[in-house]
Amino acid sequence: MKNSAQKFWDCANKILPLHRILKIVQTDPTRTHIKKKYKKNMEQIPSFNALIEQSIIKNWDLDALTDYKGTTLQYHDVARKIEKLHIMFENGGVKRGDKIALCGRNSANWAVAFFATLTYGAVAVPILHEFTADQVHNIVNHSDAKILFAGDIVAKSIDPTQMPKLEGIINIPDYSLLLSRTEQLTYAREHLNEMFGRKYPKYFRKEHVSYYKEQSPDEMALINYTSGTTGFSKGVMIPYRAMWSNWDFAGEAMGKNIKQGDNYISILPLAHMYGMAFELIYEFSIGMHIYFLNRVPSPAIIAQAFAEVKPSIIIAVPLIIEKIIKKRVLPKLENNTMKLLLKMPVINKKVNERICEQVVNAFGGNFYEIIVGGAGINQEVEAFLKRIEFPYTVGYGATECAPIICYAGWETFKQGSCGRAAKNMEVRIDSPDPANIPGEILTRGLNVMLGYYKNEEATRNTIDKDGWYHTGDLGLMDREGNVFIKGRSKNMLLSSNGQNIYPEEIEDKLNSMPMVSESVVVQREAKLVGLVYPDFDEAKAMGFTREDLNNIMEQNRQELNAILPAYSKLSAIQIHDEEFSKTPKKSIKRYLYT
Repeated sequence: MKNSAQKFWDCANKILPLHRILKIVQTDPTRTHIKKKYKKNMEQIPSFNALIEQSIIKNWDLDALTDYKGTTLQYHDVARKIEKLHIMFENGGVKRGDKIALCGRNSANWAVAFFATLTYGAVAVPILHEFTADQVHNIVNHSDAKILFAGDIVAKSIDPTQMPKLEGIINIPDYSLLLSRTEQLTYAREHLNEMFGRKYPKYFRKEHVSYYKEQSPDEMALINYTSGTTGFSKGVMIPYRAMWSNWDFAGEAMGKNIKQGDNYISILPLAHMYGMAFELIYEFSIGMHIYFLNRVPSPAIIAQAFAEVKPSIIIAVPLIIEKIIKKRVLPKLENNTMKLLLKMPVINKKVNERICEQVVNAFGGNFYEIIVGGAGINQEVEAFLKRIEFPYTVGYGATECAPIICYAGWETFKQGSCGRAAKNMEVRIDSPDPANIPGEILTRGLNVMLGYYKNEEATRNTIDKDGWYHTGDLGLMDREGNVFIKGRSKNMLLSSNGQNIYPEEIEDKLNSMPMVSESVVVQREAKLVGLVYPDFDEAKAMGFTREDLNNIMEQNRQELNAILPAYSKLSAIQIHDEEFSKTPKKSIKRYLYT
């Protein structure tokens, strides 16, 4: 019998050359920690690209990707398109490890281009289509992208002369060439169908599907640029192990409740890790049918799509859930009859059951759980959901963890928390008393990034010598391991008497008050001021004037201050005439208002 150390090195040599492991251990504390984890499960980490390959073969004749109200691709259609893109890459001069950027609205063709990039062995660089042209130029240049897949709207805004290293720009809707700077790429695209026909003279079958398999779990799969709130965002280097680990987590968290052939609606940006991991990759890997909302996902459009598609699970940011509930559900509970019924103990339970049924129907009526993430959920909305026993849960993650850090299923989820450490991850609070004194949330495990692309200093400042990723978020942790987020450490304000103030907590209460749509609390000359974007639609319907709104906000301020500690009371509320600028995951760009 071999001892455990010998077994480990035997396993390691199957996946990583010995000199490669030693180099990793010597240079990167994150990977040092990951190496220790490999002792236990190195052989259990399969090829991520093999999961995509196997799904396509297994689900060959099932519906795969649909542009809502548009075209549907079956899994064999996806395979055919991937193969054509591979031929174009190979004959167009793209090599394994080259960077391929993708920037466009969610669509079936975006998803195909993404899978084609990974399964070819190139590094994907997803770019949020909401970014400005200058930001797109910066990311393409910084990432050293050789090819850019651009959506129709993005293609009209960008300037190819600002991206001199690009060899080509491909139009996502039809994969036509918008720009080619090499004869190789031009020839490959113009003769693509001819080359495909020569390679597969009869027809393309599932036996022909064979994709690039990553050489090690630590190989870089993609560079994801964080939306960020200051300047240009950093490029997060995501390894295949993190992609697989998030897939592994999803299988444990969701796998028993969703299955092959189920419907799903993709709402979040696929270029964001949250949407990519849990609205595309996992669903595709098990043979689900994914619908893309490629129009602006307003509450009305989303509600219509839910009713028609009836998804088996819903994943969303709080803003979407809150708007649907506030606009379509809560107003029905404001009449006197309903208020009276809710106060009657005997009737209350039945009324809540009926309300829960209506809310479930508002989201399609066929899901087992709604997972909320990307930002904190409003406490009033959460209390309402908990009261009616609605199947929801709140998760927590970061781009740097591809993205999951914490989660708990709705049956065991604790109100106000964001779950517990996810599978393959450790979480701790950097505090002398984690249950009572907020500290920075730290995490480590298979999900943690390799580092920031071309930014070793930022990497060293974010990942410590023991492999802990410093999230920059402040939180508490109870004895059961439930994590409660207090806010961003960089957002924390200091009162004149030295008290820590978490503006997110004040904003949460303010957002639940009359006529408040959204808010930002800022500090000006040692005083706290609430900036409020009112619900102007409701104000117009009620016939309120600007003076009326000012009076309502002053009343809100007084009522809010009555429940706040002295050091965190608002000195004023100022009305903001436009919606606050937001990141793609719908977090307010706070730095613009401070």
